[in-house]
Amino acid sequence: MDIERYRVEHETRYAYRVPVSQSWQLAHLTPRELPWQRVVAHELRIEPATDERHDDRDAFGNGVTHFAVHGPHPLLRVSMSAQVEIGERPDPAEAEPIAWEEVREALRHDGAQDGLAPARLSEPSALVPWCDWLEAVVHLRRRIHADFEFEPGATTVSTQVDEVLELRSGVCQDFAHLMLACLRGHGLPARYVSGYLRTDPPPGRARLLGVDASHAWVGAYSPRHGWVELDPTNDTRADQRYITLAWGADFADVVPLRGVILGGRGQSMGIAVSVIPEGEEGAVPR
Repeated sequence: MDIERYRVEHETRYAYRVPVSQSWQLAHLTPRELPWQRVVAHELRIEPATDERHDDRDAFGNGVTHFAVHGPHPLLRVSMSAQVEIGERPDPAEAEPIAWEEVREALRHDGAQDGLAPARLSEPSALVPWCDWLEAVVHLRRRIHADFEFEPGATTVSTQVDEVLELRSGVCQDFAHLMLACLRGHGLPARYVSGYLRTDPPPGRARLLGVDASHAWVGAYSPRHGWVELDPTNDTRADQRYITLAWGADFADVVPLRGVILGGRGQSMGIAVSVIPEGEEGAVPR
């Protein structure tokens, strides 16, 4: 099996106008171990040195780091570096077809049936069959990609789905949230996946360090296919270019770094992300 190997660098830097006296933070910056993803090495560096720190798992099984800095500090820098190997994901097209309605029904608790006609009218018939689940989720992915414009700055991290529908534009987080809303609206389970996507520089140009970004996509579940990951931003299924960091119900469950501070009175934030394939030479600072 072909293996893609990457080095990932993710730095978040907060500079405070007035030193912060206390800081408590939660970081989702540990790539997941998955059947197709192996974490070869991982390090999380925090400046200034922490007074409290421990690693744990959240309710979704994501690796999280809790830490605190007690004492004045004008700067907080959190730097993650990891080496990961990405294999091929299972191909959902190789599974037997399953209707999306069947997926929904399989996840409901069995209840008493009274045999009334209305209950029968939710079942397929010869002239009105159920559609295939995989075809339905792929079609949804394609519609979002075709009908919505990728426009950085059009939304914020707190933008809700109804606003995205009105704007008809957004970024990867918005398109993932929209796809989740559509699937869950039909009773189908789906999760928000955060991580990184390997991008390629323009032909003839060197890869620049620190210019990549976090990415988001969707995992949709079928009892026959398992979790199938789809990217509505790029209209594709997640493959060996995708590095999984964490997953949850939505972005709020997987924010890379969030916390509470005392003091500060104004701050500026900078984020730099690099996804570098193994063996690639010539990457230069931006």
